[in-house]
Amino acid sequence: MVPAGLRRWLEGGRPGLKVCGITREEDALAAITAGIDALGFNFYPKSKRHVPLADVAGWIARLPEEIGRVAVVVNADETLLDELQSSGLFHAFQFHGGEAPEICARWGGDFYIKARPISDQDSAVAALADPAPCLLLDAHAPGEFGGTGRVIDWSLAARVAQQAQCPVVLSGGLNPENIADAVWQVQPVALDTASGVESAPGIKDTAKMRDLVSAVRRG
Repeated sequence: MVPAGLRRWLEGGRPGLKVCGITREEDALAAITAGIDALGFNFYPKSKRHVPLADVAGWIARLPEEIGRVAVVVNADETLLDELQSSGLFHAFQFHGGEAPEICARWGGDFYIKARPISDQDSAVAALADPAPCLLLDAHAPGEFGGTGRVIDWSLAARVAQQAQCPVVLSGGLNPENIADAVWQVQPVALDTASGVESAPGIKDTAKMRDLVSAVRRG
């Protein structure tokens, strides 16, 4: 079952929008004003968009409850997972590494998001076999975990979206210029972008976020 805070993103009756890699309160508020449905916060220490929980917890707690809040992790240890879970700030985990399904289920509970890199037919088949309650399809970038700006193979992503038995979120190089085409070709439940609406890693561009929302709404 999709948590209440994420229903606007995943069950809104139109493609939902999530901006990932939020590092500043002003960017979060600008995203919400622009019409973004959910926000992702990156707790992977090697990411350019990494944020320590202690630095952001205060202002995350003040965000509107109807805006989805997702904790993005990559092969995180139990200490971090427990800290994030215990904070009560997030509606779901997004597992972006090589986490086994049992680890995801243990920490994510009934609902979590599993990122799957798509590069060929084998990886598409593997994504479909994943038992996650929500899949996020991303571009394949060896040694990197999202936020690369690489565009996914939309034809492969469309096959997964058509066959999957769970919500499918499209990611990978999405920006205001290409997102309408991505929606038309893939037909995902929702979309997720980070670098596509930035002026620098971790610094969101308000105009780009508005343009992103407009492009999807125009369809």
